[in-house]
Amino acid sequence: MEITKRNEHYQLYKEPLAVGQLAKPFHLKDLKEQVHRLGDFLDKPTLISIVPDINTSVCSIQTRAFNERLSQNKQIHFVTISNNTLAQQQHWCAAEGLDLVMLHDPENTFGKDYGVYIPDLNIYARAIFVLDTEGNICYEEIVPELTHEPDYEQAIAALDALQ
Repeated sequence: MEITKRNEHYQLYKEPLAVGQLAKPFHLKDLKEQVHRLGDFLDKPTLISIVPDINTSVCSIQTRAFNERLSQNKQIHFVTISNNTLAQQQHWCAAEGLDLVMLHDPENTFGKDYGVYIPDLNIYARAIFVLDTEGNICYEEIVPELTHEPDYEQAIAALDALQ
C-alpha cells in the first residue's frame, strides 16, 4: 500500500491488517515504562490510534480529539501508539496537560506487524484500528495522506457499535 506525504509517495512495510483479521499480539511500554499487551485491552472494545510523530500538528490534533471524545467512556479502551521516544511522548503529554495511555515502539515491531510502518521515513502511517473483545479488527483506516486527519466519526461509530 502506498502513502503520500505532500505528494511524495512511500510504500508501507507490508499490507496493513484489515477488517476481519485478528489483531497481532504486542507488548509495548507506556509513559511510566509499564508494559501493555494486546490481551490487557480485550476486556472492552478498543480504539488504537496510530500517529506518525506526536510532535506534529496533525498528530497532536488527532490525539487530543480522540482523548476529548473517549477519555470519559469507561466502557472502552483508547490507546495511542507511535514510534516516538519515551522522552518525546512524555514531553508532549506534559505540555498538553494530558494523561492518557500512550505507548512507544522504538523497535517498530508494532508498526511492522500491523503493516503501518513506513521504512523510508522511519515513522508510522496515520491509522485507526477498532478491536472487539475477541481481538477482531472491526474497523480499520489507513489515512492515505500523512498530513490529513482520520475520520473521527466513522471510527467512533465503529467503536460505539461494539458497546
